[in-house]
Amino acid sequence: MGFGTAPIISADVPYKGAIPTLISLPNADKSPFYIQAPNWRSLLKFMARLPATRVEPSIDVLKKIKGEATLRIIVSFVKVHSTSSQWLTAVYMSIDVPVPVNTPNAVRFRNGDSTVLPWSYTICPLPAVLRDGADAPISKYYTIPSVPGNLYPTLPTTFPGLAMYLASALELARSGPAEGYPGLRRLSKLVDTLYPEDRSEMDADEKPGMRQKLKNFVGLGSKPQRSRNAEMYDLVTPFVPDDYGR
Repeated sequence: MGFGTAPIISADVPYKGAIPTLISLPNADKSPFYIQAPNWRSLLKFMARLPATRVEPSIDVLKKIKGEATLRIIVSFVKVHSTSSQWLTAVYMSIDVPVPVNTPNAVRFRNGDSTVLPWSYTICPLPAVLRDGADAPISKYYTIPSVPGNLYPTLPTTFPGLAMYLASALELARSGPAEGYPGLRRLSKLVDTLYPEDRSEMDADEKPGMRQKLKNFVGLGSKPQRSRNAEMYDLVTPFVPDDYGR
């Protein structure tokens, strides 16, 4: 994790840095903050187990905005190597910035298209992995739109809260296209295509209760009607490493 572009390294390389308890996001003209993991499922598990880590706007941001600061998240998938079948998952976080009046083609930044980066990415150093477009051969990204039932997160927020936000984004992508949100279903298609082993492993697991709970809160299975508090309890409940693969 850090600011700038997530390094493209093998998923077998362990993270050696310190895990912060506070991530202060700068103004939109600065590099976004990223978190990278071996895959989608491990990313959500990692974030869900860090309730002490929170994300908030920096002092400079608070001086400039009026009202609450909201968060924009881009989900990035990158191949470790052009000949590899291994894809890393990363999320890029930045402060949401309203599209300025009279911006050329402003509508493309406002229509919730998952293939269009937020307007703020036109004024900040663009992470290299996002430069080739939303569906390049070795890199893909998904811009999470603000959809009823899953609006942009309000800052400050915690890592478990963001894990729930990401899980909800996948759930909405699975439930079908919403009118006025182009490409909403792309996230579910990307996760299923790039990580087919996650679903097959969980479906065949000898501990269906544990696996079903994991499916439920990361959006990989049929989700029963439950309260948000119950879902959050599942997210922050520790799991034995062997029960979820890593």
